[in-house]
Parts: sequence; C-alpha cells; structure tokens
Amino acid sequence: MTFDDRTGGPAPHDSDPPPSDLAVTILVCSSCRDETGSDARPRPGAHLAAAARAANDHDDVRVVEIECLGNCKRRLSAALLRDDAWSYVFGDLAVENGPDLLVGAKLLQTSEDGLLPWRGRPDCLKRGLVSRIPPAMTIANAANGKAAE
Repeated sequence: MTFDDRTGGPAPHDSDPPPSDLAVTILVCSSCRDETGSDARPRPGAHLAAAARAANDHDDVRVVEIECLGNCKRRLSAALLRDDAWSYVFGDLAVENGPDLLVGAKLLQTSEDGLLPWRGRPDCLKRGLVSRIPPAMTIANAANGKAAE
C-alpha cells in the first residue's frame, strides 16, 4: 500500500482532485537498498521518502512511496511527475536527498515548458538523472504523426 504524505493515509485515488493544476508528485522507491545491500526494514528508500515528507511544506507537492521503480543498479531512486510535463527518474540518491527532491519538484512545478530546468537543480538531480519521459500528449501526437505542440 502507498501512503499520501499530506494525510498519512492511503494515497489519493484518481478521483481525488490534485491540490492544483500544476501539482507535482514525487514517487520514491521504498524498497531500494543502499550500497550495503542490507535486507533490513525499513529500507533506505523508505527513509528517503520520510526525509522528503519531512521537508515538504507545500500542499501542491505529494510524496508517494512505490514498492519498486526497477532501477536497482542505481540504488535509491525517485521520480518527479506533473501532468502535461516531462517526467524524470533519478537514481544514485542518498537518504539526505529528501529536501533536494522538493527543490526539484518546485522547479518542475514552476516550469513554463514542462521541462525540469538545469539551473537551480540540486547536484544529485543532475548526476543522478536516469531518464526523462515525455508527456502523454506528446507521445500520442508522435504516434499519430502530428507535430509536437
């Protein structure tokens, strides 16, 4: 089960309205291990999520734990998502990077072109970038042979 950092309860359902049109969700892999590979619970990924929740004082940013982002070779992993914007996956994070994820979320939220700006991005979100994924509408347009909007 995943939890919503704002309420401490289950993550919101699709029918729950986001706090704003530009709400950003931080997905944190709660099953990630650190470099020791220990199976101890809670795992470092859960600690990263807790650090991000502790740094979050924004109603329009959600921190949601996900069981696995499938980025195990890059250790602690997280993703930033916003509707109609590019999504970003990061690895090689540390528990101490929770506040950095919030900085990245705010940068993505205020981006006019839906891209996470390089300037102002914490170092861990520069060197730890695994991939960026285009918005669904961009993919749909490309699949239908339409020019990018």
